[in-house]
Amino acid sequence: MKLTVLIPAYNEEKSIENTIKETYDILKKNNIEHEILVINDNSKDRTRNILENLSKHIPALVYINKTGYRGYGLAVRFGLKYVKGDAVCIMMADGSDRPEDLIKYYDKLKEGCDCVFGSRFIKGSQLIGYPLHKLILNRMGNYFIKILLGIKHNDITNAFKCYRKEVISGIQPLFSNHFNLTVEMPLKAIVRGYNFATVPIKWVNRARGISRFKIKEMGSRYFFIIFYFFLEKHLSRGD
Repeated sequence: MKLTVLIPAYNEEKSIENTIKETYDILKKNNIEHEILVINDNSKDRTRNILENLSKHIPALVYINKTGYRGYGLAVRFGLKYVKGDAVCIMMADGSDRPEDLIKYYDKLKEGCDCVFGSRFIKGSQLIGYPLHKLILNRMGNYFIKILLGIKHNDITNAFKCYRKEVISGIQPLFSNHFNLTVEMPLKAIVRGYNFATVPIKWVNRARGISRFKIKEMGSRYFFIIFYFFLEKHLSRGD
């Protein structure tokens, strides 16, 4: 089973090299057939040059320079068209997601799971440097999603998730352009009947660069996605 690690990147010159090298090393060490697909989303810094240089030494690395409108969701949706693996794991470029957790994801896929979701808030997980105000909003938001939609997973907003390729086809069309895609994809998979496993993961706040996530901008977008799936779950009648 071939694994695609999909990494959207915007102005990540300070982090992208370490992220790719660590990912490649851990997957190669565990003999996992893979590709690392990086979508360079209109970066204005040296991200493109770094990717070009790395591709000469890392055979598993594929990068595509995306033009047009920029956004996390747009970059991921664009990248999904080029996935060659049997499953795809979406990973942040800033090093906050730990490559060693990919092995847990891969093992669960081999057991037959359709999706694997990492959680930063269960036994065995590690959370390092998470800002307190974001932590409070995160737990409130995830609890709200759990109650409203009746799901068991407690970290829906986390981007670090893995899907079999047939799941990606089954959750189309995707329409989120920004970080709300991190909610749209797993909720569509759950509401549409795909099974999933939850594994504990380690999350480390970025050591370099600037986070592009803006709470005020994302609030209404998240609520739109959540209520969309509330309606789909209760009104679609299994369609």
